[in-house]
Amino acid sequence: MDDESKLPDQKELEKELSDYLSKKYGGRIKIVSPLMVPRAAQQEDDEGASAGSGVGKIQFDMKPEELEAYLDEYVIKQEEAKAILATKVCTHFNRIKHELRIKRRHDSTEVGRIKNNIILIGPTGVGKTYIVKLIAKKLGVPFVKGDATKFSETGYVGGDVEDLVRDLVREANDDIELAQYGIIYLDEVDKIASTPNLIGPDVSRTGVQRALLKPMEETEVDLKVPHDPISQIQAIEQYRKTGKRERRMINTRNILFIMSGAFNELSEIIKKRVKKQGIGFGAEVSSKSDDEYYFKMVKAEDFIQYGFESEFIGRLPVVAVLEQLSTEDLYSILKNPKNPVINAKKADFRAYGIDIRFEDEALRLLAEQAYGERTGARGLVSVLEKAVLAFEKKLPSTDIRFFVVTPEVVKEPKAELERLLLQPDSQEFLERYEKAWQEDKAAVVHFLLSREEYFREQYGSALTEGRIDLVVTWHLRSGIELEELFQELVTMIAEVRRFEADFLTKHQIRLFFADDAVDEILHRAVAEGTSAETICRRVSRDYDYALKLVMDKIGQREFTITKDAIMDPETFINETIRSSYRTDPFVIPGRRKD
Repeated sequence: MDDESKLPDQKELEKELSDYLSKKYGGRIKIVSPLMVPRAAQQEDDEGASAGSGVGKIQFDMKPEELEAYLDEYVIKQEEAKAILATKVCTHFNRIKHELRIKRRHDSTEVGRIKNNIILIGPTGVGKTYIVKLIAKKLGVPFVKGDATKFSETGYVGGDVEDLVRDLVREANDDIELAQYGIIYLDEVDKIASTPNLIGPDVSRTGVQRALLKPMEETEVDLKVPHDPISQIQAIEQYRKTGKRERRMINTRNILFIMSGAFNELSEIIKKRVKKQGIGFGAEVSSKSDDEYYFKMVKAEDFIQYGFESEFIGRLPVVAVLEQLSTEDLYSILKNPKNPVINAKKADFRAYGIDIRFEDEALRLLAEQAYGERTGARGLVSVLEKAVLAFEKKLPSTDIRFFVVTPEVVKEPKAELERLLLQPDSQEFLERYEKAWQEDKAAVVHFLLSREEYFREQYGSALTEGRIDLVVTWHLRSGIELEELFQELVTMIAEVRRFEADFLTKHQIRLFFADDAVDEILHRAVAEGTSAETICRRVSRDYDYALKLVMDKIGQREFTITKDAIMDPETFINETIRSSYRTDPFVIPGRRKD
């Protein structure tokens, strides 16, 4: 007999161990043996995620070009950095998926595995944090941001570096399994480089680098620590429930670390090396003095000379350089329908029931002013606040429900506010607002059409011309993401069809809402902030009795409801009844039926 037939399969073995551990240590214990496949890999379809866990939200199989296209929607410029990040992050998660599949069939753990940890170089305000947050959101993984400078005082003595890992568990709603695939982003990492020409070791900074070594590679982090009262309370509660002391751990093997910094003096180090090597080999010395030009030639030896430990840099094999933003770049950010700067300000005013729009020339002026701040995209926020702060303070106390930011508002905000308050119903204000609204609408429609194939694939019948117009207007009024609104639209269309089925069951009458009628129902539901089913019930009250009469009279059981029938139910009812008399063979035209 084949010996393999005597062995339990993976599921049987896991069940037996789970039962044993549950009895011994309590019902919530999880298997941590390397022989067992993580719960994230138990699906038969090899998707690498458990349907009952938060891990099921992770897009393990996303392709680099898909993620890059997603970033292109939100991030202006930074083409090379987006390509590098999209590629390496996708490879990281696809590799995890591949390893989980292998583990299900073979008892093997790769030794010396190199993780795609990344270091980002770029000045402030170029989108380093923003890009990483977008990636984490798209992939569905927990994200934690830390500031390297906060660890410089405690150095390697405290457990602060491991607190970043514990924060991932909190971000994952205490789902350790989900947290072990998270992203830790550490900003201002250039500040933990040891100080050059310092006599003796720079303990406070090199200590932080060394404390990061194990988490960046692979280590077990204890979630219960003396300085964290929450973890202490959780341990006490667990002991109270089970009577067992459970040591909750998280492994950092699959946690991706991304570091970033401005590295202000690094370009000088690279420049000296490149020029020295160029002269030595008779090559031309580049005349470019741009830091970005030299950053793209950075090597590990440059980071080491900058003040990093070789072991630390060795754990950051991927480097991406982000470019400084020009005035035109800042303007493009403001013009992007998905930019958070303008959208956040619209949300501020929307909270007071006020709709704010921006003229194109005003956006150009804001971009020019922001460029003068020399803080990248962060400057956009400060100049915008200066332009509209007075309006944000005053308008909520008035009856003004909309206004447009013009070049005059950017240049002289107080004077323009006074003018608006004196003439709130000015035809000029109204026309400029309407023009800005139409321009915003055209920009969103253009974006939709540029991704028409994707939206048609996702939402199919919901993508008619009328429904696109509805969603775009809805988006501009509410600020809700387009995809969320299309999903809501699909749900509402399903409600209409479900109402038709329920109507048939209840009244034995087959009701069918034509496309134009469905559109009218959708418009009413959106306008009133209610469900499509509610609108259907309200609409049907106008004629369901008449339909029953017709059914009883001539046996007709199928009726099509058009938009006209919804807009003018009385005419529809009268016409339906008249039609039933014409259809009844026992009625002679011009005579009353006895």
